[in-house]
Formats: sequence, structure tokens, C-alpha cells
Amino acid sequence: MRQEEIWDEDAARGYDTPGTGMFAPEVLKPAVDRLAELAGGGRALEFAIGTGRVALPLAERGVAVTGIELSRPMIEQLRTKADEAAIPVIAGDMLAATAPGEFSLVYLVYNTISNLLTQAGQVACFRNAARHLGPGGRFVIELWVPELRTLPPGRQATVWHHEPGYIGLDTYDVPAQRVVSHHFRFGEDGRGRVFRSPHRYIWPGELDLMGQLAGFELESRHADWSGAEFTAESRSHVSVYRLPPSR
Repeated sequence: MRQEEIWDEDAARGYDTPGTGMFAPEVLKPAVDRLAELAGGGRALEFAIGTGRVALPLAERGVAVTGIELSRPMIEQLRTKADEAAIPVIAGDMLAATAPGEFSLVYLVYNTISNLLTQAGQVACFRNAARHLGPGGRFVIELWVPELRTLPPGRQATVWHHEPGYIGLDTYDVPAQRVVSHHFRFGEDGRGRVFRSPHRYIWPGELDLMGQLAGFELESRHADWSGAEFTAESRSHVSVYRLPPSR
């Protein structure tokens, strides 16, 4: 499926979970704090801004935020919270869509770069970020570490999360470096709903090479937004790439 087919009206309406999940204060606040710090008083551009989960609290911190978003239903959902004057949004693909002006920060959170299903597309995303940044500008990516160590030989799926009413299951195509995430949710009546999204997973070293191809240097990598050390056991990372001060 194409991304614009996945992120349709139903997905947009059900995306926000105020106070829980990715919207929980303990998840969201450290991300906003760190991004506000990295913006350094300059303008920020969010690739795949969605319904404004990060952009809205970041704008409340005084950062001028612009967004690029492929899904028009997601933009419409954002517009119920903030108008175009507050948070301008360009409808388009983060591979090539452009926002006017120059930015000090471009960011792409919550594994979204993996929604681009080819290596070429992911490299193009880095290059598009570089085009929007001034000298010394930063590109920040939040991404999970592929969990292939949990995939025994001969098995193609792993359960990565489960709780009452929910099961998260990933199926892998290792030669293609692809994974499909399956989200099963069950109501009190026992009936289930499933939402699926395809991804191309990226190793941290491969991500660094993409950055180099776009002119970036890796400035820092931590296991989370609070700055925890990134280790072999880390399940995700926040990587900050920076352009040279002059070019």
C-alpha cells in the first residue's frame, strides 16, 4: 500500500491518544525539550508532521514550526487544533517537498523515516533536509534499532509488545530489509481491529552513511530524548546530524 492510502481518514481520526502511548507526558515532554534546545532560537521544520503531536507543544515553547505532510486527512486533523498562520503545513512528500525559507532544525520522529520503503528514498530524505538548513543546521532522527537478534532461525515474526486489548507483531523480510508492523486491538466485545504499516528498517551505521552522502556529520547519538547512553542493548536512538558551519 502507498503511505497516503495507509494514513487515511480512519487512521487520522484514531491517531491521537491524549495522555497515553506516544502522547504520554513522559514520552512527549523530553522530545519537545530536546528539540527546543536544538532549534537554538531558530525555525524548525518537521517532516511528516501528522496531527501535530510534537509540533503543537514545540510551538507553545516559542519555536516557529513549519510542517511537511503527505496525508491530507492528517493535515485536516491538525487544522482542528491550529490554523495555517500558527503552524504552516506543505502538503507533499518529505523526499522532495519544499518549505519556504531557511531553518536551523529539521526533525523526523517516531520511526517515520522507515516509512520510506527504499534506500534511495531514505537518502533523498536526508538530502531534502540538508536543502532546508542553513550552515550548521541540524537534522534529528528518532528511530528504532532492528530487533533481528530476537528473530530465531526459520521464524519470520516477533511480538514486540502486548498488553490487555493490544498485540504488536512485526513480520520480517530479511533479504529485502523490510518489516510490516501489525497492530491488533481488541474491544470489550472480543472483536479485533488490525492496522498494518510497512517499513524499511535501517541500521545506525547505514543511517550515518546516508547522512554523509547528504553532507552531514553525526553530532550525537543517544538511546532516548533524555540523553541516555546508546549501547548494544538500546532498542531505539535519537541521532543528531549537523551540517558544517560553512559550506
